[in-house]
Amino acid sequence: MQGNIKPGYTRTLDLKHGCIEMSHGAGGRAMSQLIQQLFLPAFDNAFLRPMNDQACFSCTAGRMVISTDSHVITPLFFPGGDIGSLSVHGTVNDIAMSGAKPYYLAASFILEEGLPLADLKRIVDSMAQTSREIKIPIITGDTKVVEKGSGDGVFITTTGVGMVPDGVLISADQAQPGDKILLSGTIGDHGIAVMSMRENLTFHADVVSDTAALHELVACMIATTPNIHVLRDPTRGGLAAALNEIAQQSSIGMMLYEREIPICETVRAACEFLGLDPLYVANEGKLVAICAPEHAETLLQVMRTHPLGTNATIIGEIIEDAHCFVQMQTLFGGNRIVDWLSGEQLPRIC
Repeated sequence: MQGNIKPGYTRTLDLKHGCIEMSHGAGGRAMSQLIQQLFLPAFDNAFLRPMNDQACFSCTAGRMVISTDSHVITPLFFPGGDIGSLSVHGTVNDIAMSGAKPYYLAASFILEEGLPLADLKRIVDSMAQTSREIKIPIITGDTKVVEKGSGDGVFITTTGVGMVPDGVLISADQAQPGDKILLSGTIGDHGIAVMSMRENLTFHADVVSDTAALHELVACMIATTPNIHVLRDPTRGGLAAALNEIAQQSSIGMMLYEREIPICETVRAACEFLGLDPLYVANEGKLVAICAPEHAETLLQVMRTHPLGTNATIIGEIIEDAHCFVQMQTLFGGNRIVDWLSGEQLPRIC
């Protein structure tokens, strides 16, 4: 049958009933068909259109930032998002946490044999729509196919580049005693939204993932308070892991105030049902900011004027501590250690 195909002839992908085949990753006609009929129309832009193995772009003044992130979430689709939008938001946010303006993305797909083309199209269309909405194009990429049983439908790796403006120095080793710790909103929404879709669980939570691109919120914050010391998005391991990482990198301690940490009541109830601590549940659209105490109130008000920071609050402060402990003053007035996550309470969450 293949011998009857005329040179240059390309069959139309069956995007409704078709599935990924090994030939879609073999570098031949089927792979070209997948790229030309699915990926290129979705991501189309001037950088991608020449179909080279790389993209060429100009740089602006400042320091260049690059970050890469792999996404292996189960299920692929969840309330408020999917692996496609998540893969765009995740890398954009990693770039933004340096204070940089994200400019371009690259995307790499590992597809499992048997993945329905309809699902792949839905994921790719979601990535494309997200990319257009935040005005950060996907300008190059790659596709590989693995045998059935060797993957989990689709794994996506995205890489982003951006530029940090002159005069901005934001790093996790810059926290200082006396600094205030700010959080942009409620925690745990993403992890519980994903967990509510797992087939082996018997609860349903009316929670939507918070997955979102935070670069515009960060730009507003820097415009008002350019000397922010630390920014971090608390993804895997949740707020607790992010703060412990910062404490280690800056060689300081932290005191948190439980009463100030915003948690949606549905998320709180779901965590109680599952035996989870919301401090360790993943987020995909929240950030932690650490700044000098004299700038904290100004920064807080700026965050609250942005749609992604309306529930922002000051949740604690940096203290001197040679052990680099993160402590929390509980609702009952005592203190407890917010330690590193032991094991993995929420696998395959982002």
